[in-house]
Amino acid sequence: MSAPAPSPLAIVDAEPLPRQEEVLTDAALAFVAELHRRFTPRRDELLARRAERRAEIARTSTLDFLPETAAIRADDSWKVAPAPAALNDRRVEITGPTDRKMTINALNSGARVWLADFEDASAPTWENVILGQANLIDAYTRNIDFTDERTGKSYALRPAEELATVVMRPRGWHLNERHLVDADGRPVPGALVDFGLYFFHNAQRLLDLGKGPYFYLPKTESHLEARLWNDVFVFAQDYTGIPQGTVRATVLIETITAAYEMEEILYELRDHASGLNAGRWDYLFSIVKNFRDGGAKFVLPDRNAVTMTAPFMRAYTELLVRTCHKRGAHAIGGMAAFIPSRKDAEVNKTAFEKVRADKDREANDGFDGSWVAHPDLVPIAMESFDKVLGDKPHQKDRLREDVHVEAADLIAIDSLDAKPTYNGLVNAVQVGIRYIEAWLRGLGAVAIFNLMEDAATAEISRSQIWQWINAGVEFENGDKATPELARKVAAEELDGIRREIGEEAFAAGHWQEAHDLLLKVSLDEDYADFLTLPAYEQLAG
Repeated sequence: MSAPAPSPLAIVDAEPLPRQEEVLTDAALAFVAELHRRFTPRRDELLARRAERRAEIARTSTLDFLPETAAIRADDSWKVAPAPAALNDRRVEITGPTDRKMTINALNSGARVWLADFEDASAPTWENVILGQANLIDAYTRNIDFTDERTGKSYALRPAEELATVVMRPRGWHLNERHLVDADGRPVPGALVDFGLYFFHNAQRLLDLGKGPYFYLPKTESHLEARLWNDVFVFAQDYTGIPQGTVRATVLIETITAAYEMEEILYELRDHASGLNAGRWDYLFSIVKNFRDGGAKFVLPDRNAVTMTAPFMRAYTELLVRTCHKRGAHAIGGMAAFIPSRKDAEVNKTAFEKVRADKDREANDGFDGSWVAHPDLVPIAMESFDKVLGDKPHQKDRLREDVHVEAADLIAIDSLDAKPTYNGLVNAVQVGIRYIEAWLRGLGAVAIFNLMEDAATAEISRSQIWQWINAGVEFENGDKATPELARKVAAEELDGIRREIGEEAFAAGHWQEAHDLLLKVSLDEDYADFLTLPAYEQLAG
């Protein structure tokens, strides 16, 4: 008996966009509908499994490597598929949303890879979701240019051989696309919308260009979630007649549970895997989320005090490099989020030195590449990796067999000699309000205090406020973390912003909404799994 026809998908509560019909073709929607029919039930089961696992962590306050997959870890014979030529050298990767200007600038940046982001660096307005897809299609057909109305500056693509290779990041499994629903009114997971539209329109086109459909997979919490992605890839390649193994996926190890399943994640994706990435802010957010009932030993200090040299972070990154190289995969380092100042050369000098030290450390530790958020940082990161790699495309031959990480090392939060500070609370409130306000205006990547912030920033900000209050932290100035103190700091920040930008600009923004939402997710007794879930309900468009 043949499978039933896919449910037709309906577009709801969305203003029509120019060129929407080029992206949402009948054939593309039929493909997305079939992905939804086949895979959304498993997605739902895996989200339920996340909640069960979280409850187990709350009960035990610990994590361990999985006994049921020990044989996979012990088997030295398996490797991931060899990297395709376009992904063999990944020494510098730039990240950013898929608006038209960023698409051109990222491709032209000199980085080897551009993470074209539909996830944390993109607020999921219908316009961002659909026109971002159109911009990528235009980039591959070299039908893209941009003129800045404010400055009059024009942007166009460089020759094809100078462009970065695109690795696209869809939304995480937990987010739905409310504007695309099936016949029963159920929304399609945003991950399947983003992946499906991109793959359907571009897989063959990318093959013709000598590349392929490459993906970054965010917010993965287990090897079973990686297995689901692998099944999606197998089906998608069959459906479109693309050779199996064409897809390549790099998984962000940005949840604490995934850190205990790195080998299993690579194993599930082995025919399609190209590497793992160490994502810092979401990783810390995940630690708070999972161990929020674990008492004082799990209380994180100010986010800027948790550097990648903290013992538990070092255990995580060194285990990632060892795991990747053991299995023939690329190990990609974390983000350099600094945004150069056009006004303050001294700020730039200090920041560039920190970026250089960070990238030198990653290259010397065995990473094969790393992330930056701004084109001006590409040469700095490139220099760090050039010094170590030379003419080699990567350093997978460095097996890091000297690394031995025990399960307890990954959650030894109290090994860090730093405490939460009052200024840390103020910074969390400041950054949280400013980021959420921009997100509600449809901006996912936002420069705040000379750093490029994305949704992971807001998550760690509100998580730290929540954790410090619930742990009864006392700051160095004698103040205790309480809901009243958080409200006081937030009110002062809102008044400060009003004075800073003026009444007219303040009234035109979403400042009060951002303030209220930050306090809600920071002070509610029931900790929201993701800030973006309640925020999406308030996002216009």
